[in-house]
Amino acid sequence: MTDTEYTPPKVWKWNSENGGNWAKINRPIAGATSEKELPVGKHPLQLYSLATPNGVKVTVMLEELLELGHAGAEYDAYLINIGDGDQFGSGFVDINPNSKIPALMDRSGDTPQRVFESGSILLYLAEKFGEFLPKDPAARTECMNWLFWQMGSAPYLGGGFGHFYSYAPFKIEYCIDRFAMEVKRQLDVLDRHLANNRYMSGDEYTIADMAIWPWYGALVANRIYEAAEFLSTHEYEHVNRWEKEIGERPAIQRGKMVNRAWGELNEQLRERHDASDFELRTQDKLEAAE
Repeated sequence: MTDTEYTPPKVWKWNSENGGNWAKINRPIAGATSEKELPVGKHPLQLYSLATPNGVKVTVMLEELLELGHAGAEYDAYLINIGDGDQFGSGFVDINPNSKIPALMDRSGDTPQRVFESGSILLYLAEKFGEFLPKDPAARTECMNWLFWQMGSAPYLGGGFGHFYSYAPFKIEYCIDRFAMEVKRQLDVLDRHLANNRYMSGDEYTIADMAIWPWYGALVANRIYEAAEFLSTHEYEHVNRWEKEIGERPAIQRGKMVNRAWGELNEQLRERHDASDFELRTQDKLEAAE
């Protein structure tokens, strides 16, 4: 198939073979495809996720809370392999009817509370533990501005640029150019803001940073899509400075390992149930013990 002009039919019909690497899990309807209960661990907070940028947001938040000494933020993290369609199991769909990671169950109260959508989970945890969300109304509003900026902007980076540049079954110049332009505009928005601010909300590290860093920090550092050279991300001096500073935080280094199932084995902690798992249960340790 080539990059030729396309005339849409009068009525769209789903071609189940279209979609490249993700064709087998993409479909135009919602709901479960199989009956599959989710495991439940020992902690009140149960996370079902994968270490994509959206998943990393939440594991970073939980590790940051634990770093501050919030024992109630201890959690069990179970791997949801979206390539295998785990997100369409009935147990997962009960938590997130949209079948997207991450999904959280909070069993600390009388009635278990489901929380889905990464931004909603960050806000829920920030309010539950009283951390990483400014108390001052103006600063809180600025934090929320940037949190929702990320939620609205990242689909152009991931489902737009990332899909057509890295995952589409064939390259379409118009699509790549269109979304590359938008992603570079977004990086410029961030760079101009960070030229005058240490973090997204000024001098205070917040959930806005936790939401944006796994996407745009990873992009400029060439950890997603291998597109740093293509997008000339070295040009965004202030984004790179911010990415490096945040990336040095111990909770960030731990959080990006959780539910990771690719890359270096010593950086994969596919399930997380205890703080000691970072030392004892990374994939290299588990495979060595077999």
